[in-house]
Amino acid sequence: MIATVPSAVLHGVDGRLISVEVHVSNGLPGLTIVGLPDAAVRESRDRVRAALVSSGLPWPRRRVTVNLAPSGMKKAGAGLDLPIAIGILVASGVLDQRSVDGYAFVGELGLDGSLRGVPGIMVLADSLMAHRLVVAEENVGEARLAGGACVCAPTLTDLVARCAGRRPWVDPPVQEPTDDVDADAVDDGPMPDLTDVAGQPVARRALEVAAAGGHHLLLVGPPGGGKTLLANRLVGLLPNLGPATARQVTRIHSAAGEPTRTGQLMVRPPFRAPHHGVSAVALIGGGTATMRPGEIGLAHGGALFLDELGEFPAAVLDALRQPLEDGLVRVSRARGSITYPARVLLVAAMNPCPCGHGGPPGSCRCTPAARSRYARRLSGPLLDRFDIAVRVDLPSADDLMASSPGESSAAVADRVAAARALAAGRGVDVNADLPASSLAQWAPLDADATALLERTVRSGRLSARGLHRVHRLARTVADLDGGAPGVARCHMAEALFLRGDRSILLGEDSR
Repeated sequence: MIATVPSAVLHGVDGRLISVEVHVSNGLPGLTIVGLPDAAVRESRDRVRAALVSSGLPWPRRRVTVNLAPSGMKKAGAGLDLPIAIGILVASGVLDQRSVDGYAFVGELGLDGSLRGVPGIMVLADSLMAHRLVVAEENVGEARLAGGACVCAPTLTDLVARCAGRRPWVDPPVQEPTDDVDADAVDDGPMPDLTDVAGQPVARRALEVAAAGGHHLLLVGPPGGGKTLLANRLVGLLPNLGPATARQVTRIHSAAGEPTRTGQLMVRPPFRAPHHGVSAVALIGGGTATMRPGEIGLAHGGALFLDELGEFPAAVLDALRQPLEDGLVRVSRARGSITYPARVLLVAAMNPCPCGHGGPPGSCRCTPAARSRYARRLSGPLLDRFDIAVRVDLPSADDLMASSPGESSAAVADRVAAARALAAGRGVDVNADLPASSLAQWAPLDADATALLERTVRSGRLSARGLHRVHRLARTVADLDGGAPGVARCHMAEALFLRGDRSILLGEDSR
């Protein structure tokens, strides 16, 4: 007898439909799984057999063949345990095929017959919208975010009884999903506040402009200046995610197996800070059988912080160039390809040289060759993608001993929200997304600003990409200055100052 049970597996940030076909026939007893299963799927034969026996359900003393169709696609994960078990029960006559028609099954089985949750259930539920999805109790809240019908059961015994009609479907209370992201907001505790930062008026202004316009930010300075302290407070300046972005972010984190709040969309912008030993695959994604999203994908809608930027391998950093430009990651491997959103605000911090004290003559212990090697770790194209690059020097004694704290994150966040509202009126989320063709319309330059920009371009300090980036940066500065309709010379001057001279920041001129 043959039974067919619908299910799904992860592929990047999408779900792929799978038909679990089970054939029970005469022959030597045994279970064979075909259809390109990975190790976790092959091991399901032992988990499924133990779960059936522990649940008091019969194990067929016949030959059982399980085909995972389509057969040419790699299958990974333990989520196929449950559909394999249901298929065996239907094919061996314990359950009637009609009792499971219209249902799809995703879940891992414990040896005692308990149903366990699997990562990526929101993504899998999206791909199974045409069915009534059966999942473990711990997954039901996240599965319902997809918007389809979803039920659950605690054990395989309960599930069989409910499918057979001997028990009613009873679900635990779960908060219903909503498109009102404020209703999904939860108290995650106090956010790091800018009042903790002593002094640093230039760096604080750079942080505000970066948050308001979505401009990539590079902080350069000696150890102890507060670069990491400032970067960690960036996410507190960003507004909550909109409904569409919140859904995208939650899907990506679900597919990556990252913890999410049960039954709730992620409404706060994510903040990811990978160690400088991260590999290119871990940063970009695609390194597992499920083509898992990388750190830049997990930072979509929020900030990606690269501390000690000069210690990252050059090949890893250069892998960021295309995603930063397009806001998308395209990963191609022999087993397939994936594309997922990765629109992030990149914030990086680094020392000006290997010893960390590059600056005034006599303060640096590095040789010119060591300084040159250190600077070459960052390619010109990558540095060109930082709209803002500022020096963060050690705070003065007066700043450290000041009794009155600086401006709070809440006050700065209000200005950031107002600037982003102006950008939304131009059809973009942030000014950094403004197409070059629309800059003349949305960011017209006055005569003095045009003359200043032209002199800078003729000096060779700006590339063609840098020209458009500094123009967008000046638009953000103008938005923070009361939303001026055009860009004045003062706005352009501040934008050029914030963009900085990369060779000076890296200390190449200090000897």
